[in-house]
Amino acid sequence: MKKENQSLEQIGGKLAEASSVLLFPHVQMDGDALGSSAALCKALRNAGKKAFILIEDEVPEFLSFLDNGYCTKDQDCIEDPDVCICIDCGETSRFPGREQAFFKGKTTICVDHHTTSEPFADYNYIDGSSAATAEIIYKILSAMGLPIDKEIGEAIFTGICTDTGNFQYSNATKESHLITAALYDAGIDHSRIAVEIYQNTRVEKIRITSKILDTLEVFAGGKAAAAYVTQDMLRQVGAKMEETEGVVETLRNIKGVEVAAFVKEQDENLIKVSMRAKTSGNVADIAALFGGGGHVKAAGCTIRKGLAEAQAELKEAIEESLRKAKA
Repeated sequence: MKKENQSLEQIGGKLAEASSVLLFPHVQMDGDALGSSAALCKALRNAGKKAFILIEDEVPEFLSFLDNGYCTKDQDCIEDPDVCICIDCGETSRFPGREQAFFKGKTTICVDHHTTSEPFADYNYIDGSSAATAEIIYKILSAMGLPIDKEIGEAIFTGICTDTGNFQYSNATKESHLITAALYDAGIDHSRIAVEIYQNTRVEKIRITSKILDTLEVFAGGKAAAAYVTQDMLRQVGAKMEETEGVVETLRNIKGVEVAAFVKEQDENLIKVSMRAKTSGNVADIAALFGGGGHVKAAGCTIRKGLAEAQAELKEAIEESLRKAKA
């Protein structure tokens, strides 16, 4: 039997009843996944609950300011949690090393904003119209009547800011701005957050970006752009994979480009792809061809093949998608 969405009040009610909560952001955490998780974790702790963010990879350096003792890799940090809630992800493949821990929760909850997600937990709130999962977390806290302090507000702001590209992406809505306005009332320091996220770059990030842009290929009559990074490229400059964040947006910024793809070699036969669309492109459909998903304008997938083969298949799929869009 297919599971359906519940209301914000129902989700908030289950969290209010719980004494212990484990939060599960997706692997390769971005600002929305960790910002949403940190905001909810702090609010639950403020309410007297035992709460931790359970992770399986490292917190990206540019987001480390969000982790004020919330993140742990200890899957036994809470025995028999009342609630396990996955944040900004709608399937267990997005937290593979913690799947068993997730289903140890007496109640499971999924909160996400990706249109390709399907309800799978006991309680689900998936809203593809929200620009960021952080917006949903704001609404849940409001439904619970929990106060939003400066720290919680800055975590929510980080999620909205990063997932809307500083409010320049098409997913930013009037509601995104209204929620952000309310966060200012909580005392957020938007300038400090901007410095933490965007003006705190290691020189290695600049060097790996330069190498990646050397691989740039523009195709489909100038309507598509792609670039890649390999593990060897990372080693050459001493960069981390997380420091390639933002490259796909740079590719999309090229004049005339409708679809941008950034191909990341994880190992010899494991490729992760981030895609962005500008106006007419639909990268969610392209990602779905490879078992991935996301939004119409921002999506991703995993291809279990070598770099060259994955690039060729991806290029063909992008070209076919753009042909259909033109027709």
